[in-house]
Amino acid sequence: MFVNPLQPWPWQRWHSAWRRWSLWTLLVVLVAGMLIIMVWLAGRYEASQVQDKLERDAAQAVVEIRSALGRNLQDLQAVNALHVTPEQWSVRVAEMLQVRRELLRVEWRGEDMDIRQVAETPYRSVVWDTDLREESFSHAVTACANAKRTSSPSYSPSYFQILGEAMGAELMEVCLPQMEAGHIKGYMVGTYSLQNILTTQVSKNLTQSQEVSFTEPDGTRLALVGAAWRGSRVFTAQHLLDLPGNTMVLRMDSWHRAPSVFPNVLTALVTGMAIALGSVLVVLVRDNRRRLRAERDLGDALAFRKAMEDSLITGLRARDLQGRISYVNPAFCAMVGFSADELLGQSFAPYWPPELAEEYVRRQARRLAGAIPAAREGHESVFMRKDGTRFPVLIFEAPLINAQGQQTGWMSAFIDITEQRRMEELTRASHERLQATARLATVGEMASLLSHELTQPLMAMSSYANGSLNLLAQDGDLDRLEAGALRQRLHELRSAMQRIAFQADRAGKVIKSVRDFVRRRSQTHEGITATELLDAVMPLVRMQASKLGVQVQVDIEPRLPPVVCDATMIEQVLLNLARNAMQAMEQAPPAHKALHMRALWDDAAQRVVFAVEDQGCGIPPEVAEQLFTPFFTTKDEGMGLGLSMCRTVLEQHGGELRHAANAPRGTVFTFSLPVAGLQDQLS
Repeated sequence: MFVNPLQPWPWQRWHSAWRRWSLWTLLVVLVAGMLIIMVWLAGRYEASQVQDKLERDAAQAVVEIRSALGRNLQDLQAVNALHVTPEQWSVRVAEMLQVRRELLRVEWRGEDMDIRQVAETPYRSVVWDTDLREESFSHAVTACANAKRTSSPSYSPSYFQILGEAMGAELMEVCLPQMEAGHIKGYMVGTYSLQNILTTQVSKNLTQSQEVSFTEPDGTRLALVGAAWRGSRVFTAQHLLDLPGNTMVLRMDSWHRAPSVFPNVLTALVTGMAIALGSVLVVLVRDNRRRLRAERDLGDALAFRKAMEDSLITGLRARDLQGRISYVNPAFCAMVGFSADELLGQSFAPYWPPELAEEYVRRQARRLAGAIPAAREGHESVFMRKDGTRFPVLIFEAPLINAQGQQTGWMSAFIDITEQRRMEELTRASHERLQATARLATVGEMASLLSHELTQPLMAMSSYANGSLNLLAQDGDLDRLEAGALRQRLHELRSAMQRIAFQADRAGKVIKSVRDFVRRRSQTHEGITATELLDAVMPLVRMQASKLGVQVQVDIEPRLPPVVCDATMIEQVLLNLARNAMQAMEQAPPAHKALHMRALWDDAAQRVVFAVEDQGCGIPPEVAEQLFTPFFTTKDEGMGLGLSMCRTVLEQHGGELRHAANAPRGTVFTFSLPVAGLQDQLS
């Protein structure tokens, strides 16, 4: 068989064809792979853009809700319920409810949680059960209890409320304490509709493919707005709305149709080869720049946090789940005197005092078991420096949560309160010295009264003694007297001796009343009746009243419960008020010199009220402005400490010293004290 040598062999032709098909197949695979990669990257980029936008929208929604709630708190505070009439309050709240549609109801409650005024939204009629809202376990009462403890606004957990016709809504309470002079005088309680919050603050910015909802941590939806249509792909963003007393999750969902991948496949095949490598390169460069930017931002954030932690004077310490120390800042090291290398990895802290180590080990075991107090409450403890000295600290602890929401340990903040304790001790000592000075000044002013009061019993004792001596001198020899005459003389002598003893006892009681008042006693609060308090100061009050010609009248309401107070300090307050009242009536006509001291029961405050009334000249407005200022006085020989000390003592007892004009003339000073039973319940 002849074979042309110029013609290729069959196997050579087959190999060449196979090689060409292989190259084309490889090229097609490469192009298809590049197109698939490009489409996949484009889809992924589109999804990331949608997710990023959704995250930004959700974060912006949380910010808008926080701002709206903050503005509502400002509006509630601006109502100023403590200084307006009920009619003015109703007008202001009605104007606010016209604008704030998310608020369904606003209540003004007293300091005992009794409802004083109520206003409801004009946009929805809701039937409220007043008895349930005033129960001690209601959401409004719970929120106000938290607000009272923190002296700041507090929110209640959400709850479902029937609105009628088988309809209902999720509601939430907010309680704003009304403060005056550092004391809570009432509360403003607002009721929010979660659905209305979403409608008024978020829905106006939603697109047709978005829905937003409030959910609980387990995913249960509480309120929902939006979602006009649904697509094949869903994107979800969740942000925490952390309010004082309540934590909710704001969830935002967005639906999208499947991206159009293959309608223009032919065009993609023609242009894919030209742009594939460039697109991949652009994506890689962009991703690399983004990663570098993120790394740089992360480094800046870490450097900023490190500088901030190093500049703190508050000690910080972190522990892992096994109780080992994983982080300490320089302030904590300086506080305890140990370096970071000596503390890291330790589960038994070297700064624990040996005598308290067992107790601290048990406390740490409770912490590791999850018994962590609220972050704002804190607790005091005692640490030991490296040189062995002890010092008090205030500790605040909270769980340490990572970016995935998992607890990895506990973070603690420490404040050295040594200087605070020293200043408190200095303040207490200064306060005691000031009280002693005021007592001595009071006793000095009473010296003249004592001399006047003691003159009468001493003169009477002298007269009775001289008369007894005269009787004995006139009788001569007692043996010559008859039995009847002798018994008569003895009876007269016995009567004279009894009068001498009575006058001596009277003088002793006067001296004892002043001595008991001056003697310093420990400031212990105990139960004592209003009668006992007034009886303790009445000898001194009547002594000065007799000198000034003042009529004293005491009026005590029957069956008053005992009050809880430091009896010595309250007696000093009553004596100071009585003396001031009598001195204010020195220039008054004799018919108007009347001092009225009363003790009565106040049903509204559940306290015993003491009142000291005079018929003097009253208090001018310019004097009233500085009446309680230390060292301010209108008397030539006064020190200006009496009323200032009285107000300080009553503030320490949870009360307030007030004054008002007395009809038809004069001034009345009042203050109140807690009773024994209510004091135990509050403590």
